[in-house]
This record gives sequence, C-alpha cells and structure tokens, in this order.
Amino acid sequence: MRVGIVGAGGRMGAEACRAVGATEDLELVAAVDPGLAGRTLAEVAHLEGPGGEVVVAEHLDALSDAHAEVAVEFTGPASVGDNLLWLLEHGIHAVVGATGLTGEQLDAARQLAATSTANALVAPNFAIGAVLLMRFAAEAARHLPHVEVVELHHDGKVDAPSGTALRTAELIADARAVVPDAPGGDDRHPGARGVEHAGVRVHSVRLPGLVAHQEVLFGGPGQTLTLRHDSIDRTSFMPGVLLAVRSVAGLDGLEVGLDAVL
Repeated sequence: MRVGIVGAGGRMGAEACRAVGATEDLELVAAVDPGLAGRTLAEVAHLEGPGGEVVVAEHLDALSDAHAEVAVEFTGPASVGDNLLWLLEHGIHAVVGATGLTGEQLDAARQLAATSTANALVAPNFAIGAVLLMRFAAEAARHLPHVEVVELHHDGKVDAPSGTALRTAELIADARAVVPDAPGGDDRHPGARGVEHAGVRVHSVRLPGLVAHQEVLFGGPGQTLTLRHDSIDRTSFMPGVLLAVRSVAGLDGLEVGLDAVL
C-alpha cells in the first residue's frame, strides 16, 4: 500500500514516517510539509532505510503525483479541514490524526466521503489504551454520572482542550442517563472550572515534560473512580496509525474514532 504523510516534519508526522518506513507491507512514497520542502525524510524525520530518500513537498499535489493510496494527516487546526476535503476530492483515503476539526468541517467531509471513491478515518487518539479509556469511561458514566475530565499535554500542543478529551466528553454524554447539576465556581476567577463540553467539565494542563495524558474522574456517595491513560512516548500511537492505514479502504465513508476498526 502506497502511503503519504501530511505534516511530515511535526512530532507525530515524523514518527509516522518512521513507522511506515519500517513496515514491510507499506511503502512511504510522499511527504508534505510546506516549511521543510526540498529536504529529504532522512533529514526531516531521521528516517533511515526505505523512505528516507523521499523529498518533502510543499503542496498536496505530491500525493497524487506519487500515486499515494492513503494519506496520514498530522498538521493542525488551521489546515486539517481543507486538507481532508482535498484528499477526499482526489480519491485518496485519509487517516486524520490532527485535532481541531470543527463540527461544520466534519459534516462537510462526511457528505463528501459519501460520494467519494475515498474513505476517511478521523481519530482523536491512536493509542489503543486511550481508545479503551474512552470506552471504559462511557460504561462507567452509565452508573456514575458525576464526572470531570482532566487532560495533560506537552506545552507545544496548539489546541486545548484536546480532541481526545472532547471525544471522551461526548461519549460520556451519550452514555449517561442523568445529567447532574454541576457545582459552581468563583465568578472572580473565570476559567477555574474549566470548560463545559457536551455537559461535561474538561480541564487542560500544558507543561514541558508531558506527552499525552488523560484522567476521567467519577464521584458518587462515599466513593470515587479514576480512569487514567498515559502516553509516555509517541511510539504509543503508531500501532493505531498503522492499523488505520491498513483498514481505511474497507470503511464506508467517514468514521470517527479508532474503535471503528478495532
């Protein structure tokens, strides 16, 4: 399978380049990153062996020129929406790991995917443990409706809250039958209670030294339950990325969440 990486010079993009390059049944044929155009993946992603000779391109056209069948999108909120539409319009299956897609952008991509020859998988998190955490949180919310989410990421992450936290809140909202009244806050310190998404309070922490971490805290009479997942290295995301790359062609249109192919 011929694979291209969009956002090849970023932390996740470079890791994806190395993962695809090291996999026998996948061929890394293209890379796109406007800020690093003209350099090889050996320079940009420290990729040794297959794929290291690929020259990073400025424009998405390089994916079509290289006959890429699947593109992994790891850019950011400013570009991911337009890139996803471009991929679907050009018949290239899309595996999207960049967060920041708005509801309107996701709806537009879903409509386009319904008529395109290409499919899309949009995954807020590719770590298997994080997907399991979201599933366990939805199950717990059926019995413990009082819940808050705390997500912790490195200080270079451009969006807050994380896509994983927002997706977790949505799954909790869908699962719980009761929406309890949230405790109040201090009007003199707005933001102390985080942000409310889908009726769930979400808190974001950004610090150097962190990678990607999330806690879901449930409370009930005389008890608490804490679910936590930690990605201590970005290699934790790569098995999920490779699974998505191999599976996206078998989907029907656009799916959200890695659980669609687990």
